[in-house]
Amino acid sequence: MTRRIRWHQGTLLLEGLSEAELPSSAVFDPRVGLHRAPAIAYHHIVADLHRRRVPYVDEARAYTVLERDYHSERTPRPYQEQAVQAWKDAGRRGVVVLPTGAGKSFVAELCIAATGRSALVVVPTLDLAAQWYGGLQRAFGDPIGLLGGGHHDLQDITVSTYDSAWMQVERWGHRFGLLVFDECHHLPGPSYGQAAEQSIAPFRLGLSATPERPDGAHQQLDHLIGPIVFRKPIKELAGDFLAPYRTEILKVHLSKEDRAAYDQAESTWRGFVEEQGLKLGGPNGWQRFLQVCARSKAGREAFAAWRDSRRIVQGAPAKLRRLADLLARHADGRVLIFTHDNATVYEISRRFLIPAITHQTDIKERKASLAAFADGSLPVLVTSRVLNEGVDVPAADVAIVLSGTATPREHVQRLGRILRPKEGKQAVLYELIVHDSLEERTSKRRRDHEAYR
Repeated sequence: MTRRIRWHQGTLLLEGLSEAELPSSAVFDPRVGLHRAPAIAYHHIVADLHRRRVPYVDEARAYTVLERDYHSERTPRPYQEQAVQAWKDAGRRGVVVLPTGAGKSFVAELCIAATGRSALVVVPTLDLAAQWYGGLQRAFGDPIGLLGGGHHDLQDITVSTYDSAWMQVERWGHRFGLLVFDECHHLPGPSYGQAAEQSIAPFRLGLSATPERPDGAHQQLDHLIGPIVFRKPIKELAGDFLAPYRTEILKVHLSKEDRAAYDQAESTWRGFVEEQGLKLGGPNGWQRFLQVCARSKAGREAFAAWRDSRRIVQGAPAKLRRLADLLARHADGRVLIFTHDNATVYEISRRFLIPAITHQTDIKERKASLAAFADGSLPVLVTSRVLNEGVDVPAADVAIVLSGTATPREHVQRLGRILRPKEGKQAVLYELIVHDSLEERTSKRRRDHEAYR
């Protein structure tokens, strides 16, 4: 019987393969009388049949040879050449870890050109999709396809958001030989992971500055993309390929009234945590806390107290006074102000007449603010978390963090926003925290990264 591989809605139908030739993930589907395997098994199946030197008919593959000329005025830096070579040596499957500003998208362009197969680039946001679209257009010419934001255009080089990629994978999963997952730490999970599981692409590239996740799900990347094949720390590039930088922790004090309110709120929610025997530091500690809080009046009061304690330290008046000092000190700089919550963003925007960017900001207004920041007409922006990742702000040289999560990824991403190299540039990141508060422990945890050692 002829061995045959067929594509069917994100899976492979396998006909005529012996038990020894079937992948471990294949199961018999009585509806069609054939074995069915996830599309991600395609690479293994084809490689195994080649190794056995047995003939087969491939009706699954719809991806093509990429007949595009690659044009770039840039010369690869040594570490970029090393990253591309490491990826090739690993069978063109794996994750490249480079700091923000180190040229990960250029590495991807080189990998696309070197592989010569139709390629899909998957990104987390529409802003980042627009950046990739423009860069790929300059490098490979028209047409460049786009999935997301109302666009449904598939070309041999296409950019997609994660949301569109996994929801439409049954449509495109057999049409690309190379997948590029930008900010690939977003990929693991039951939804986004389908974009990798239901694609036959034999070649896969992941890009991230911080692939590790607190929940440990980054371990799934080995299966979905491949192992980490190249990593270059921030400190090895700072001063040569990234801007030199320094970081400062500035501690402020609460007023007597705010201190009393903070201590009362913290006592309430911590007392509840201890009474319930909860541990917030574990991988599921926060989810467990929320579940227990929802079950009783005391739990809801504890959660309200936790929110009060956060509100008091995030928008502390002493932080805003110190912010004013820093803005005066860096009056000639390009400053990004980061907070964890929108309320503080809008308070800063009103008090200092600074443009704000949050998830609520209209896309045209966001683009106008970023353009004005780039040309210097608006030298300061305040944001919550939407500029943590993916948005290119090369002019920024000062970051002021008023609040954030305990995850090192977010803190490294914020640092990365100010590391784009420029002649004579000295980047600085300030972290404002309330003395003798939960923020001191949060700061210690989020600085647990080689960039801060």
